[in-house]
Amino acid sequence: MTVRDTLLAHVRDVPDFPSPGVLFKDLTPLFTSAAAFAEVTRDIAERNRGRVDVVAGIEARGFIVAVPVALALGVGFIPVRKAGKLPGDVLSRSYALEYGEATIEVQANAFGAGQRVLLVDDVLATGGTAAAACELVEATGATVAGIEMLLELTFLNGRSRLTDRPIRSMARV
Repeated sequence: MTVRDTLLAHVRDVPDFPSPGVLFKDLTPLFTSAAAFAEVTRDIAERNRGRVDVVAGIEARGFIVAVPVALALGVGFIPVRKAGKLPGDVLSRSYALEYGEATIEVQANAFGAGQRVLLVDDVLATGGTAAAACELVEATGATVAGIEMLLELTFLNGRSRLTDRPIRSMARV
């Protein structure tokens, strides 16, 4: 069984969540299986070993994946948070969602100039969150060395908002 197969075997479809007509991809079964979760995070870490200086995870499920990847790589973890959750000076980016607008932030000194950053999140949908996170990284002078997503919902074409950035989705559905 491939890592992709392991991932897909541990994704549960939840119809009509969070609203009617939406088919939510629940990753809880992956996170509750130590063996499957370890396999997925090990795969991401091995692919990025020696290529990155730090791992950034996007709130909230991106944190769950990014932290063990950072630990496996022996590098630090930087949270990309929803607005108002970080102390001190922050950089912010707002972006459009299917149902409104949101803002994410990082601490202004989170990344060093020239640092190679691996950006990690769970699902690539419309691409707004990932594009905003890339802009935050790049605003500090750091470089997005890679973007890792567990799932990509191809029908939403989020990849088109991340042009010229190295992106990999473990499974495209």
